[in-house]
Amino acid sequence: MKLFKWQSLLLAMFVVIILLGGCSSSPSQVTATGDASSTDSDGQSEQLPQDQLSDQATEAFPVTLQTPTGELVLEDQPTRILSLSPTATEILFAIGAGEQVIAVDDQSNYPPEAPTTDISGFTPNLEAILALEPDLVVHQYLPEDIEQGLANVAIPSLTQYAASSLDDTYQQIDQLGLATGESAGAKSTIQEMQLRIDQLVTGINVSDGSSVTFYHELDPTYYSVTSSTFIGQVYAMLGLTNIADEAEGAGSGYPQLSEEYILSQDPDLIFLADTKCCAQGIETVSERNGWGVLSAVAEEKVIELDDDIASRWGPRVVDFFESIATAMEQVTALEPVG
Repeated sequence: MKLFKWQSLLLAMFVVIILLGGCSSSPSQVTATGDASSTDSDGQSEQLPQDQLSDQATEAFPVTLQTPTGELVLEDQPTRILSLSPTATEILFAIGAGEQVIAVDDQSNYPPEAPTTDISGFTPNLEAILALEPDLVVHQYLPEDIEQGLANVAIPSLTQYAASSLDDTYQQIDQLGLATGESAGAKSTIQEMQLRIDQLVTGINVSDGSSVTFYHELDPTYYSVTSSTFIGQVYAMLGLTNIADEAEGAGSGYPQLSEEYILSQDPDLIFLADTKCCAQGIETVSERNGWGVLSAVAEEKVIELDDDIASRWGPRVVDFFESIATAMEQVTALEPVG
């Protein structure tokens, strides 16, 4: 089952998880800025040598992080990080903390150099975790007994729930920068993401695109997403209209649409986020009963997405934006603004 589907299943299991992935500052929080430069007497910025940058990162500790489960104090810069979240894994490598990561869960398949293990991020084994001797465990969710087991041996556990907005994503990146001593890399990553996303959003005439409808498919049983979800917000930022918003069960954020409903809505675009997990594509969709009459199918407006990119909220969300923007430009013939 693909990544985003199990995320939605976890949400269903625990009824409602309040998505508090970001970290907030408080008077007691030690904020490591991670600045990569110093200022001379004339106010000019000077680039610091790499060894000084390393020393600066180390000196930033201890740090206190505000997490969904309370304050987390890291006395020293972690050098043996275990990531049990594919999104956290992508963030850690993107901000420059990859060398500190000694192992990742079995779903962390990006970047290629990530040290993947057979440890499950869904049902982790405490003994397997302890055998790795990590000095920080980053995850989306851990059972209470695993959390307690880590606490018993003083291994810090950093919880980062699924992001509900881009702001959550930026906060989680910033938090991992603080946690690893890579604040400079985290801030640079955030700035690059914001710049590219702004370019993509302003490059599309949103007012013209607002009449373009779409269907986002999570799996072949027609589970989808509404505009209240992280994925749905990405589409909304680019001006698309989501057919799932008015469907039965839309309040859950992840309604299972009926085939009849999808056919009746006749979306202008179909985005498939089940290409890797479930081998879905333009050909399989066109072979579905009655789907050949859909405009998106007949006019070849079915976009095959990378499941992982379409389900994670880390730095590669920019690639997700680009996939949607490219489809809009090609299908709706919208001209870039400016």
